[in-house]
Amino acid sequence: MSLIPSFFGSRRSNILDPFSLEIWDPFKDFRFSSEPQFAKETSALVNTRVDWKETPEAHVFKADLPGLNKEEVKVEVEDDRVLQISGERKVEKEEKKDTWHRVERSSGKFLRRFRLPENAKMDEIKASMENGVLTVTVPKVEVKKPDVKSIEISS
Repeated sequence: MSLIPSFFGSRRSNILDPFSLEIWDPFKDFRFSSEPQFAKETSALVNTRVDWKETPEAHVFKADLPGLNKEEVKVEVEDDRVLQISGERKVEKEEKKDTWHRVERSSGKFLRRFRLPENAKMDEIKASMENGVLTVTVPKVEVKKPDVKSIEISS
């Protein structure tokens, strides 16, 4: 094994040579099917990312759902103050003559659940979807500040 690369002359093909230009591919001998079932096998539960921020007026949830429309997404609230966002990204219909080279986009069902705090107004929750971003706004119960009355101190 050569420790110094040879700039003159031919390169030997040796995967143990750290200066070899050949890249070892551990999957080169595996046969990956280009059939539609391959796309289905690689589809997994979509890991939907959700941001939750609290403002003085509300709890705001934002979920990235690219490629979905509002009919494919459900927003529900359970009795025990649990906000549930769910839906499904379906696999594209494939033609038998198509040859798949790579399948990276996820498909499948997703479900995220969040326990809402006691100060959430459960009957005023609103949801909207724009450009693949779902926004759920949960207004907060206004915390009534106690009335403070000054009492004059007599001498």
